[in-house]
Amino acid sequence: MPDVLSTLIRVAVHLLMAAIILLAAGMTASAAGRLEQFLPMAQPGEFFEGADRFGAIEGDPPLVSVYRGDELAGYVYLNSDVTSAVGYSGKPIHILIGIDMSGVVHGLKLVEHHEPIVLIGIPEEEVVASLNTLIGRDLGRVTAGTDRPPQVDIVSGATVTVLVMGDSVVRSAVRLIRSNRLGLSSGEGQAATSVVTRELNAEEGETRDWQTLVGDGSVRSLQLAVGEVSDAFRQAGHAEAAERPETRNPQDRFIELYVAPVSVPTIGRSLLGDVQYDRLMDRLKPGQHAIVVAGDGAYSFKGSGYVRGGIFDRIELLQDGQGIRFRDRNHTRLGDLAAEGSPRLREIALFVVPDDFEFDVTEPWELQLLVQRSVGARDKATISYDLGYTLPDQYVTITEVPVAQTTPPPPVREGNESILPEALQRETAARTDAAVVDEPLWQRIWKMNPVFIGITVAALLVLTAIFFFQDWLVRRPVLFGWVRRSYLVFTLFWLGWYANAQLSVVNVLTFTNSLVTDFSWEFFLSAPLIFILWAAVAAALLFWGRGPFCGWLCPFGALQELTNNIAQWLKVPQIKVPFGLHERLWPIKYIIFLGLFGLSFHSMAMAEIAAEVEPFKTAIILKFIRDWPFVVFALGLLAIGLFIERFYCRYLCPLGAALAIPGRIRMFEWLKRWPECGTPCQRCAKECPVQAIHPEGQINVNECIYCMHCQELYHDDHRCPHMIQVRMKREKFQALSSPATRGKGPAKPVISHKGAPVERPDAETQPTT
Repeated sequence: MPDVLSTLIRVAVHLLMAAIILLAAGMTASAAGRLEQFLPMAQPGEFFEGADRFGAIEGDPPLVSVYRGDELAGYVYLNSDVTSAVGYSGKPIHILIGIDMSGVVHGLKLVEHHEPIVLIGIPEEEVVASLNTLIGRDLGRVTAGTDRPPQVDIVSGATVTVLVMGDSVVRSAVRLIRSNRLGLSSGEGQAATSVVTRELNAEEGETRDWQTLVGDGSVRSLQLAVGEVSDAFRQAGHAEAAERPETRNPQDRFIELYVAPVSVPTIGRSLLGDVQYDRLMDRLKPGQHAIVVAGDGAYSFKGSGYVRGGIFDRIELLQDGQGIRFRDRNHTRLGDLAAEGSPRLREIALFVVPDDFEFDVTEPWELQLLVQRSVGARDKATISYDLGYTLPDQYVTITEVPVAQTTPPPPVREGNESILPEALQRETAARTDAAVVDEPLWQRIWKMNPVFIGITVAALLVLTAIFFFQDWLVRRPVLFGWVRRSYLVFTLFWLGWYANAQLSVVNVLTFTNSLVTDFSWEFFLSAPLIFILWAAVAAALLFWGRGPFCGWLCPFGALQELTNNIAQWLKVPQIKVPFGLHERLWPIKYIIFLGLFGLSFHSMAMAEIAAEVEPFKTAIILKFIRDWPFVVFALGLLAIGLFIERFYCRYLCPLGAALAIPGRIRMFEWLKRWPECGTPCQRCAKECPVQAIHPEGQINVNECIYCMHCQELYHDDHRCPHMIQVRMKREKFQALSSPATRGKGPAKPVISHKGAPVERPDAETQPTT
């Protein structure tokens, strides 16, 4: 036995070493980059106007020079050679990027991707157009920290895809610039010969009236007319938005926006008054600041986003390439301004800048106003206006220290901490921020969606409570019916049509494919709601099998059930598939899944195309706005479902099959049965919406959607024959125990649901599970 064990250990060690060698070889091969593979798919002129030839590919990551005659126009590189660019499919998105020596992007070309939503669904031209908004952006300034990273335009239904693309372009360019591969130093300009410090003057001057504050620049304003905004939308290529003005008269005031830092003593006392200013200063931490934003006109700078999600999504505070949006906890509503002569404004808000955002009121900053106009049922066009602010010199003390006198000065120490003078702290912080790589994309996506994540988690907690307290609920059929239909409506309208959180068999194929290629959690985390739902479904498989997803969390399943409920209410005849035929149709979905699973190892792209057997993308993600063959297919399945409840779920759904296979490992049996179930009683089997109950009485959990209708019957003493007998026996016992009924004749026999007499049991039969 020890010899066998030692042999097994040696074999395991050899296999492990072989795997490490193969992995190292793969990593070495991939380090060389794939620029040479994709470069023949592009022409030099696609990246730089007038360019006529490529130079030699050099360096690691690979970079190729692009020439206009003998003049060097810039460079081209592949994004995936420099940074991660894994898309929704789990495969890298390959983009060739043309960038000049100063860091300006001149051209982009999408050369390969495997995104299913783009392969079939959203036109690739829309995604490319969104990506092209990065052309002309100076990423050298982003690297230096003087500009914030640009964002691509969001394409509805392909949010993750375009964010990954845009993020990979910006990240890869910043990395190349910082490595000095382009000949551009990541620090702009020449070394400074002196350090200029601007310190806030804490001394309070006399309060000033409105005209003085506006005149000396203490209060800055932005004034726009409706016609100006319409023209801006038109010039930005949003003609439809330009035709939807807020008012009919183009001369009407669109917005009159004012901004001022009220943590500056003179400005704060003038605008807030003594009492409000003192309250503000008691609230602020040392070094923390606050601003007042006030506006009037047809457009609200507050919007309604802060009501729904607690965030003011129409304004953003920007400084040194960093930005922050205010939340409701940072906001205080003001009725008016205290300065003499100040106008009456519709909206006045006091915002405290969060202390975790490094904000220097003495340095230039901007308030960015995001202007939105609807261009469809859900789509919006956006443009932005920047209201710049520089604190007037009268509020600061300016000193200039020659660099020769500072080498730098030794730090001041407090305890165990080293503290630099404030001006040098800011200088160091700016350089440190420029050197730090931006946080991962998936973290930014999660931070962008706190409301959606919160609602989804809350809905899952509600569903968990429904399952754990199912016995209490199903004893109240009317209440349970409302709970179930309400949850299905939420699943369809919010989870499906609004949040686009429809799980798909493509997710399963992508996950299994990534396990044998380059597995990365970052890709799966880039879609927060999908990740949360899959985590919940994985946990539910251990408890209940596939039922929680198929019966409660699948938007297309909810659409089928709700439309069938309406059909039944309208007396549409229902077709009952003979159980023998029904049982032979079950395997179809397993065959479809296994076919897709095998195809995915040959070609993931082909498997994604074949996965169009799922109508989810058409009916839920794209909301039937698609080429007519896909729409006809989806509507055809729904039409059949009007006569055969959940027809697609029963026989065709590959995702249901994929969940049924691991669902067999569930640890508990939650669905209760009586010994009479199946023999002789057939009521549950006949009334099961998806015919998941065998005539012999057992429930096929691989097909069960956990609608709990059988559990309603189980506890119903007016529909379940077993419970009817229990009730009748109880009533007879109570009647015989009553003095008024003693001496009366025997009770009448109990009639079963088939109309035949049933003998009473001597005692209540105990349920089995």
